[in-house]
Amino acid sequence: MNDVPEPVFTGVAGHIGTYADAVVVPAGYESILVSGTPGLKDDGSVPADFAEEASLAWGNVRRALQAKGFDLDDVVSVRQWLTGAADIPTYIKIRAATVRHSPAFMLGVVTQLVWPQLRVEIEVTAVRKPRA
Repeated sequence: MNDVPEPVFTGVAGHIGTYADAVVVPAGYESILVSGTPGLKDDGSVPADFAEEASLAWGNVRRALQAKGFDLDDVVSVRQWLTGAADIPTYIKIRAATVRHSPAFMLGVVTQLVWPQLRVEIEVTAVRKPRA
């Protein structure tokens, strides 16, 4: 058993994208669960441009993680919700530029998020070794 989170590749996920089928987290790790996070601007508004909204969503996730000393490199699981399948290619490019390791990913397309104007929401779980 490794002393760091270990991605598991069974081959199924590889047919769909670049991500782990599962991730093993060693015992004793601290975790943070980040709620579904939209791409809101600081004033609470939603950008007109989807790429900006997706980038802001990841930035907002990063801020939540950093508030407790975690970062995107600590993410082991990601659940993502889009409201339009046509936005998937743009979203995947932004995600790939933001998350450069292999957590477990789930991406779904739904008809609507909590606010009708939202087009993306991201929820993550991150882990790290306990601090001394």
